[in-house]
Amino acid sequence: MKKKGSISFFEKYLTLWVLACMALGILIGKYLGFIPEFLGKFTYAEVSIPIAVLIWLMIYPMMLKVDFNSIKNVGRNPQGLIISCGTSWLIKPFLMFGLASFFFLVVFQAILPEELARSYVAGAVLLGAAPCTAMVFVWSSLTKGNPAYTLVQVAVNDLLVLFLFVPIVSLLLGITNIFVPWDTLFFSVVFFVVIPLIAGGLTRKILIKRKGLDFFNNIFLPKFDSITIVGLLLTLIIIFSFQGEAILNSPWHVAMIAVPLILQNILTFLFAYFVSWKTKQPHDIAAPAGLIGASDFFELSVAVAITLFGVASPVVLVTTVGVLTEVPVMLLLVAFVNRTRKYFVNKELKHD
Repeated sequence: MKKKGSISFFEKYLTLWVLACMALGILIGKYLGFIPEFLGKFTYAEVSIPIAVLIWLMIYPMMLKVDFNSIKNVGRNPQGLIISCGTSWLIKPFLMFGLASFFFLVVFQAILPEELARSYVAGAVLLGAAPCTAMVFVWSSLTKGNPAYTLVQVAVNDLLVLFLFVPIVSLLLGITNIFVPWDTLFFSVVFFVVIPLIAGGLTRKILIKRKGLDFFNNIFLPKFDSITIVGLLLTLIIIFSFQGEAILNSPWHVAMIAVPLILQNILTFLFAYFVSWKTKQPHDIAAPAGLIGASDFFELSVAVAITLFGVASPVVLVTTVGVLTEVPVMLLLVAFVNRTRKYFVNKELKHD
């Protein structure tokens, strides 16, 4: 059993599991092609049913952790919340779009066909259009971030996703001349955010009422610790069984895709962290503020990419590369945060 506030072995080496699942998926696609062909038959409204079920396994457990009652504490440090939300929604999506456009359409222009490059930009947009609401609990705990503030931020972001994700994605994809119907985007948000959010909220409310908060936090929630990651890894195996041929034909594409994604993580973090330092935020607020902005809601981006473009699309490949790069980058940022603690004011908010 892992200690409370620590990162599990499974989480710490997630990048290795992702690489292993990518390899397994590619091998399945190359040598056992009948498997993805069979799975491809199970679709509804262009959505892969097996992948939809697995994505639900990823998203539902994280929604169980969201306590919207925490929003009443938003006034305790509004400045930190403004910095974090401003970074996540006013800086991050547009920075990702700019970096992706620069690298895919300019720097790698001689290597990437224009249509493929625009697809990669679209994938980056989906990846950068919403901040993380799951692994951020881990990153915050590793930096001794204020747990009450982290919970408030996650709750606020889950609400903002409902209203901002669709218009931001639609705007940025439109700039790249990739137009998707709003109703399809809206359906994706409802199916992969609203419904799991309601289900998680109802489960939380009913269990706490019947069994108590201690049972919910210490007995029920830990049962789901590995389910999210297992769902993610199984999803990646399926995705890469469809993507295998494209990757084998162009293996360097994964490395090219990683460049703007990693830069976005780092630059977004540095902006929020620096602004927090400049405005004299306590370290236990500055740490989660920077890390929340830096990380991506890759579960949602993978789900929406598959819904909009199909599981074999290069757009989906970009969102899955985001899974591959984010964990090692975030662990490096966590180490940086811990080493720079001494530069922040010592006064910290009380942990609830």
